[in-house]
Amino acid sequence: MPHAAQIATLIEFAHRATSGIAIVLMLGLVFLGFRRFSSGHPVRRYAAAVLFFTLTEGLIGAALVLFGQVGNDASSTRVFILSLHLVNTFLLLAALVLSARSARATAPTRRDRTSTLANTSTRATSLYIWYGTGLLGALLVAVTGTIAALGDTLFHPTSLAQGLHWDFSGSPNALLRLRIIHPASAVVVGVFLLMLALRTLRYGSSAVAKRLAEYLLLLILLQFAFGMLNLLLLTPVWIQILHLFTADLVWITLVLLSAEMLGCFQHTAAAEVSEGTEIPRPVYQD
Repeated sequence: MPHAAQIATLIEFAHRATSGIAIVLMLGLVFLGFRRFSSGHPVRRYAAAVLFFTLTEGLIGAALVLFGQVGNDASSTRVFILSLHLVNTFLLLAALVLSARSARATAPTRRDRTSTLANTSTRATSLYIWYGTGLLGALLVAVTGTIAALGDTLFHPTSLAQGLHWDFSGSPNALLRLRIIHPASAVVVGVFLLMLALRTLRYGSSAVAKRLAEYLLLLILLQFAFGMLNLLLLTPVWIQILHLFTADLVWITLVLLSAEMLGCFQHTAAAEVSEGTEIPRPVYQD
């Protein structure tokens, strides 16, 4: 319990208190998921994933404290654990979102899924590559963002010129050398996600997919704006919070969009198999 009304202490206490509340809610989600949905339903799988990633989230957070990877520590170990922590957070978010999505939808039968995979593997490969690349790219940008944020916190520049000088000076400190990777990867992955969203708007047959693609377009542009503000204003805390929050929204939207497109594709393919005839494929075209 905090005894001093220092902002850092209150933030840390609030984090631990809300984490405890979150664990209780996660357990409730798992209980209801297994109680209300039958065996084999996707909600059960995603609820189990929620529980797993919640536990690993706590273990990784504890490791940061137990190994002393806090304060002004700038070791490679801290960078690795922080990166692992953020990836775990994103996977936990994905499991939560997919749990909610699956609870609203009727899951395809095992027979339909098997038929779909057996008869449409070639067409599905391109779809998995596009959206799989988008998801992995988003994780890469998040990890590099963690490294950049830690570098900005431990080595805070007093001007934009000084920050740029540190980025290209060949400093022996790894954090300063790695900061430039984040904006570079953010531009590359951001452009790819914009292309993915535009591709979905063109080829997606689902109204939900098109709406999610529109959200993704807006969020990517908003994230670019926050990234520029973060750079120009020398990474103030409030901009960093907005930047991270928008990154969460981008990830959630991308996960939902990927699930929607793959779900539409499998549903269409299963219909083709059950009917024994070819039907138009507006969901995806090579």
